[in-house]
Amino acid sequence: MLVIRDLILGPKRFTDLRESLPGIATNVLTQRLKQLERDGVVRRRPLPPPAASTVYELTDYGRELEPVLLALGRWGAKTIGETAPDRPVHAEWFGVALKAYFRPDKAEDVHATIAMRFDDGGLTVRLDEGDISVTTLPADEADLTLTASDPRIVAGYLAGAAPAKALSPEGDVALLERLPTIFPLRT
Repeated sequence: MLVIRDLILGPKRFTDLRESLPGIATNVLTQRLKQLERDGVVRRRPLPPPAASTVYELTDYGRELEPVLLALGRWGAKTIGETAPDRPVHAEWFGVALKAYFRPDKAEDVHATIAMRFDDGGLTVRLDEGDISVTTLPADEADLTLTASDPRIVAGYLAGAAPAKALSPEGDVALLERLPTIFPLRT
């Protein structure tokens, strides 16, 4: 499930998957990817030059697991407690949490791009009248930009435990104020 979680936001190289799964042995990850490929959940795709590398991505069949995985994440978050300060929370993991807690009914009238910048990377969240897309690609333009050292700071704001100024917001203040209802995270 962790491999699938890491592919929800898009294709990844083997090395990217290994880095995002601390402690996994290379041979174990290789075996899991091969099994997921055999089962039709994941496929390998070569990138065109100059990248000249291979990425793993979810198939359409694999994408069917997304709502299930997001529901399991919401369920597990109820009892997981706070993450220890010395344990990293990667931007991509936070992107999956945003998808899990997204309330389409609270964003039916929103058409906006939100850029989130963290020390370990960034996210681009696009809201389009009740639909969401989250990617790790940088936004060309954003209606709202949030900058924080760690995704936990944004999560704290969404849960009502941190002030908006902690996010160094730039842009649409009204959208910023609506985010806790669009993404009602629990900390």
